[in-house]
Amino acid sequence: MQVLKEDIRSRVLAVAKLQFGQKGYSKTTMREIAGLAGVGVGNIYNYFANKDELFCEVVHPVLYALEAMLQEHHGIRGEDIMMMRSEKYLRACIDEYVSLVDTHRELMEILLFRSQGSSLEHFRENYTDRSTEVVKAWFSSMQQRHPEINTAVSDFIIHLHTVWMFTMFEELLMHSVARQEMEAILHDYILFEIQGWRAIIKI
Repeated sequence: MQVLKEDIRSRVLAVAKLQFGQKGYSKTTMREIAGLAGVGVGNIYNYFANKDELFCEVVHPVLYALEAMLQEHHGIRGEDIMMMRSEKYLRACIDEYVSLVDTHRELMEILLFRSQGSSLEHFRENYTDRSTEVVKAWFSSMQQRHPEINTAVSDFIIHLHTVWMFTMFEELLMHSVARQEMEAILHDYILFEIQGWRAIIKI
């Protein structure tokens, strides 16, 4: 019985992903998802309390990936700031961004372009605000570790850093940039960013 329940849940999620991708959150109905998934509209609520919960579950993999990226670079266990001077760091950042878009392209489009009306409608802004606080805390810990560096960076500059990241993702998605071209673009973008931060931080 549990296998059957998981099969129904997976089918609902697959249909919901397709519908949210095509029509967006606000124009997709639970009745339509249930019908396309072959599930009674009443039965679908045994798996998801409401449409918003279903939407959040659909885009959960990309939410998790973006959170993991933030914590890996700037969280409590974030990398040492001196890593920014290495070629290895540049390559790792490029691979990470390429993998993020490659793996979650459809979900990123849903999250960034088709979430109007859902609780994630303002995800980009909320993530940017939280990222600013995380990076500030990271800078503080790095300043203690490396007293010679400059971490007197305005909140607005840190804020812009994340805004530019999302703008870059959105442009790559809107223009359907192929992987090979995307790697070249990201190389230049990340190199530009790293060199800029190094000049500000003085490392």
